[in-house]
Amino acid sequence: AKEWEERSKLRAEELVALADTIKVLNDDDALELFKATLPSASASFMQVQVTATTMRARARAMLAASLKSGLRSDRPKLDAIFLALRGKKVGFDKVLTMIDGMVATLKKEQEDDDAKKEYCTKTLDTSDDKKKELERKVSDLEAAIAAAKESIATLTEEIAALTAGIQELDKTVAE
Repeated sequence: AKEWEERSKLRAEELVALADTIKVLNDDDALELFKATLPSASASFMQVQVTATTMRARARAMLAASLKSGLRSDRPKLDAIFLALRGKKVGFDKVLTMIDGMVATLKKEQEDDDAKKEYCTKTLDTSDDKKKELERKVSDLEAAIAAAKESIATLTEEIAALTAGIQELDKTVAE
C-alpha cells in the first residue's frame, strides 16, 4: 500500500511537470511576446533565435526542476528532452511529440496499475473470506471435539459405575 501511494504520487508529479512544460511551450503569452518581438515580416533572424532561446531556457528550467523533484521512472526520457532543448537544431515539435508519448505512457501505466490494484484487492478479499470460513470451521470442530470429550468422560463414568455394580452383584451372588 505504501509502495502504491508512493508510485501514485510520483505519477501525479510527473504528469504535473509534463503539463507545465507543455503549457509553457504552448503559452499564448509566449506567442504574444514572440509577436511583439517580431512586429513585421522584415524582422531579423536574430530576434527569432532570441525568442526560441528564451522559450528553450524556460522549458529547460522547468525540466530541471522536475528532474530535481525526484522523478526517477522516466528519467532517461526526461534527460533526452532536456538534451533536445539544449541542442540548437531540434525543434519543439520533436520535444512535444516526446512529451505526448511520455504522457500516453504514463496514462497507460496508471491504467495498468489501477487494474493491478483492483485485482489485488479482489484477491485479498477472497483470501480474507476463505480465512474467515476456515476459522469458523476450526471453531466448530473444536466445539465438536469438546462435546465428544465430554461424552467420553460421561460414558467412562457410567462404565465405571456399571462395572462397580456388576462387581457388587457378583459378590452378592457369590455369598
